[in-house]
Amino acid sequence: MKTFELMLVLTNRGDIESCIQFAIKLLPPDGKIHVRGLVTIDAEKSLSEGALPAREWRDILNQTAQRYANVEDDVQVYVDYQPFHSILEEIPQKEIDYLLVQWDTLDKQIGGLYVEDLIQMIPCSLVLVSGIQTISSAQNVLLSLRGGPNLSIGAQVSQAIAGNGSITLYHAVDRSRSAPDLEVVMRSVPQITRTITGVTDIVEGIVREAVGYDVIVMGAGFKRVNTLPIGQRDVIQNVFERTKKPIVLVRAAQKEPFEFHAPQVSNKIDEPLSVRVDRWFAQNTFHSSEFSDLNALLAFKKKQGLTISLALPALNEAETIGNVITTLKTALMDGVPLLDEIVLIDSESTDHTIAIAQSLGIPTYVHQQILPDELQSYRGKGEALWKSLYVTKGDIVVWVDTDITNIHPRFIYGLIGPLLKSESVQYVKGFYARPIKVGDKLQAYGGGRVTELVARPLLNLFYPELSGIIQPLSGEYAGRRKALEQIPFFSGYGVETGMLIDILNQFGLGSIAQSDLETRIHHNQPLVNLSKMSFAILQVFIARLESRYGVELLNKANRSMKLVIQEPDQFALEIAEIGDHERPPMITIDAYQKRS
Repeated sequence: MKTFELMLVLTNRGDIESCIQFAIKLLPPDGKIHVRGLVTIDAEKSLSEGALPAREWRDILNQTAQRYANVEDDVQVYVDYQPFHSILEEIPQKEIDYLLVQWDTLDKQIGGLYVEDLIQMIPCSLVLVSGIQTISSAQNVLLSLRGGPNLSIGAQVSQAIAGNGSITLYHAVDRSRSAPDLEVVMRSVPQITRTITGVTDIVEGIVREAVGYDVIVMGAGFKRVNTLPIGQRDVIQNVFERTKKPIVLVRAAQKEPFEFHAPQVSNKIDEPLSVRVDRWFAQNTFHSSEFSDLNALLAFKKKQGLTISLALPALNEAETIGNVITTLKTALMDGVPLLDEIVLIDSESTDHTIAIAQSLGIPTYVHQQILPDELQSYRGKGEALWKSLYVTKGDIVVWVDTDITNIHPRFIYGLIGPLLKSESVQYVKGFYARPIKVGDKLQAYGGGRVTELVARPLLNLFYPELSGIIQPLSGEYAGRRKALEQIPFFSGYGVETGMLIDILNQFGLGSIAQSDLETRIHHNQPLVNLSKMSFAILQVFIARLESRYGVELLNKANRSMKLVIQEPDQFALEIAEIGDHERPPMITIDAYQKRS
């Protein structure tokens, strides 16, 4: 039997607990509640301004949802000029039976859509609820209906409100119509202790009968409001203004397909790319603090039956590798077992990096020695990451650089949190403030030079969908294996750039998220190394543009770079061959397919 699915849509942060408790009253024993928050942005503002309100919403909703067994752990906050469109898209996907919407009776719009339009567009049963605090303690309910189409849902909602109290059914009819016998209704719903048929002006009749009642439940018509006579268009508002009582508006599921959903939602396809990026930024930018409850994350992980691997790429990181491993292993394996394995992927370090890792009980691999007979080996971090897919087992793979001097568990839980809480997210990038260490001193936010001078300008120019990525070259990221194994890897400096572009091309912008990891402290790179990095990244951009536009540029370009050497005893040009090799998707490698 299909599980009863109720979606609770919240438009403000007041009375969230009361709304959830009312939703529970509408549920059958095995029913589920999906909580959604709406952040509606004014048309003259950028959607990106919704990022902080969305984060605040998520914090509150996630904390509240954890207290109720009926509430699913798929909390989502939508940011848009008309965020209710996202609700309309979700209703058929999740097969929602009831839509319960927080509503201010005097508001003509909810989530950017006019209430009368919204009523016609929703394909499931609808409950618009106002004055939830009063409803929570209500005893006497006036149920006002014009006919039978909304009787069942009206009675159910009224019963949920009244509890052990009483319900009066007020049946409003036109003068030209005969009044039906309502005794059969009273017999089927014992809480309906009184019935009235009114043949006068609808507003006057409801206002007169509302005296002594706590809440008014009204049925919404199946006709569009603007097809009604002028005097009937403002019935709800007039009743509210004259009674000052909470109003709950109900409408049963339409028997025929609703006509306005698809055209309304499809209009979003033609919106400017900048608006789509702003929406993504607001909805898919997280903060690591949202996922700091490790036991809650562990419950998410167990529920989904997932395993998580942490692969640490390293080259001569003896100074920091011990603290990185100890900090993460103690908190995330020995304490709360979020991580199923930690492995070191070394690139032929000449210091004690490998020995330190082994002394801490961590499996170590030298990437040049992984599948040496099947695969030629190249230098570079990207090569190490690609081969780490072969030696790790987790459904989620996390990569964190090992030169971080202020390592903290948030570098891991901030990345895996969005993956555990959203099935649509395939890949998460970390971003942070980056003070750099020069000698024994910290210099504020001097890092990210290649990001700001090379990567982000080129992304804005050729891949504007990715223009909202704050630090595309960060060394901390995580992804689902089923996605990572399907994309190629560049062997060197260009691995982060290529990964972002290929995830976008294969899985879409919505599959990417980013998480604020707060502050990352590391040693500054000399300028000559940044020059090499930029040269390699430029080549990755050109390679992807070749594929997009069917042109050939790199084969005709110079792949070597002259580096200026200025030292006390040397002033010269030095030639360096710089270029990444593109590794195929790991899923295409026979040895990977055959591994146990």
